[in-house]
Amino acid sequence: MNIRLLFFVLIFPILIFPQKGNTYKIRTIAFYNLENLFDIENDSLTHDDDRTPAGKDRWTEERYLHKIANMAKVISEIGKVKGSSSPDILGVCEVENRKVIEDLVHHKTLEKMNYRIVHFDSPDERGIDVALIYKESVFLPTSFQSRRLLLHKEDGYRDYTRDQLVVGGLLDNEQIYCIVNHWPSRSGGEARSRPNRLAAATLNKKIIDSIIKIDRSAKIISMGDLNDDPTDDSLKKILKTKGKKKKLETNDLFNPMEKLYKKGIGSLAYRDKWNLFDQIYFTSNLLNNDSGYHFWKANVFTPPYLFSKKGRYKGYPYRTYAGGNYTGGYSDHFPVYLYLIKSAE
Repeated sequence: MNIRLLFFVLIFPILIFPQKGNTYKIRTIAFYNLENLFDIENDSLTHDDDRTPAGKDRWTEERYLHKIANMAKVISEIGKVKGSSSPDILGVCEVENRKVIEDLVHHKTLEKMNYRIVHFDSPDERGIDVALIYKESVFLPTSFQSRRLLLHKEDGYRDYTRDQLVVGGLLDNEQIYCIVNHWPSRSGGEARSRPNRLAAATLNKKIIDSIIKIDRSAKIISMGDLNDDPTDDSLKKILKTKGKKKKLETNDLFNPMEKLYKKGIGSLAYRDKWNLFDQIYFTSNLLNNDSGYHFWKANVFTPPYLFSKKGRYKGYPYRTYAGGNYTGGYSDHFPVYLYLIKSAE
């Protein structure tokens, strides 16, 4: 496979110097698809039979704990900067329940970060949810709700999928809103499944608009595995995201991942093609550096150990299962992250 990606990891101290004479405080916002983080118990209400000790995947306690350790390692290093540690706010998806998230944040690699959780059970048929993880010392949630995405199949029956999680709170005493997404997959083909993602984008737009209606100056960050690239209709026609700062108007949505995608950078690979389904975009006022936190940089987190080193999937994300076989890797997605900075007092 002859695919070469120009990924890089930025390393900066907590007080950085992007411009001569100025010092800034930095916070990291990230998103990570944890690729089927299931416990080993059989839930009679969801299709989780494969992820049990007797199921097709032979999902044992040993494999589960190994997966938890792997996920904790990655999270502890996403966007890591000198003088700080893991993400301050992290959206995750493909988690089965609150228990697996608690096992994750209480792992010895992460427990000192004092992460807290915002999570609701979604009606997804596979039993996978989204959640927000945050450092208690940095972020204080003041509101949270789970917004349901109502979809129907061709026969008229409900197509159960993930909710969109909306969390408002104080980031170092500054109001900010985060939305965590996991939009419908491309199962059955991109074109056939596209209406479901357009519906997800429409819901996301309604959520953002409803927040702005209450607070015109609201700083809103939406993140997730969208199962669409930054240039697809869901982003460009429904959410009307823009990838160039000079074209932004008040309350437009800026998507820094669009520039990365056009450079050939991706967060997952399929049939020798890279996609950037994992994205973080936000309201244009987060580009205003006059006061408070504002956007600095965004990237995909790709340390060498997250790549498969051999076999059919060499160069792809090193995942837990590949070709139906257990490989003991991490996830089929790379994490994405961005930095927010503000002038240090």
